[in-house]
Amino acid sequence: MTVALLARDPAQGDSAVLEPSAVRMMLLIEYDGTRYAGSQVQDNASTIQSELERALRALTCETVRVSFAGRTDAGVHAHGQVVSFTTAAVLDAKAFINGLNHYLPEDIAVRFAGSVASDFDPRRHAVRREYEYFILNSDSRSALWRNRAYQVPGKLDIAAMNQAASLLVGEHDFILFASGVDDPQMSTVRRMYEAAVRREADMVIVRLVANAFLPHQVRNTVGTLLRVGRGKMTPAAFQGIINVREFGLAGPCVPACGLYLKKVYYANNL
Repeated sequence: MTVALLARDPAQGDSAVLEPSAVRMMLLIEYDGTRYAGSQVQDNASTIQSELERALRALTCETVRVSFAGRTDAGVHAHGQVVSFTTAAVLDAKAFINGLNHYLPEDIAVRFAGSVASDFDPRRHAVRREYEYFILNSDSRSALWRNRAYQVPGKLDIAAMNQAASLLVGEHDFILFASGVDDPQMSTVRRMYEAAVRREADMVIVRLVANAFLPHQVRNTVGTLLRVGRGKMTPAAFQGIINVREFGLAGPCVPACGLYLKKVYYANNL
């Protein structure tokens, strides 16, 4: 997986030594979020951010604050989370990757490192986020997919789920699919670029790509699509949820275990 906006000099390569002055770095990381209370640092809780900052302190002897492209809740996983930080450490990209992977726990890994522009903000500069939700459509549980997918027994109508998902594409007010939005000044309008449901053997995967997402928007959307797949809601009724601002119609919110932040897109990559 690649991420854009990596403003490096190609002639330097991944092993170029950084200048002694402060440099803005970005990392592409993946993690199994099962053991963590989310991505952002919290008091008296283990998070992805706290583990990453601990590893950076061990590697660079600096107290570094990292910023994330997107917040993930407790139990949510990531294939392509983007983080950034400023450092004065004289280390090349390979040293950051190998050094951090040495200090990080086994359920967090750095996949890529590179220098970026000094004003790079992984959240503000992102133009799209891609999430996938994994549904194990099986009557029996799986030991290997435990904490990695949401088990749903019984037959699911994938065609109907896809028909409903297609209605999400475009610019909509997604407030009904969100949870915990209590800021009246916060816009709840988002642009959905892609929304699709596919089956791979026993696994049903919901893929959503938007400019940004509201809290729990993906999980509430998947919960609503599952009602369509089970025949408890028609695609027309799903359309009504999008159009009518009546709380309580969307959901239920599915468990965090099946959710993955797949990729973050930046302008240079589009």
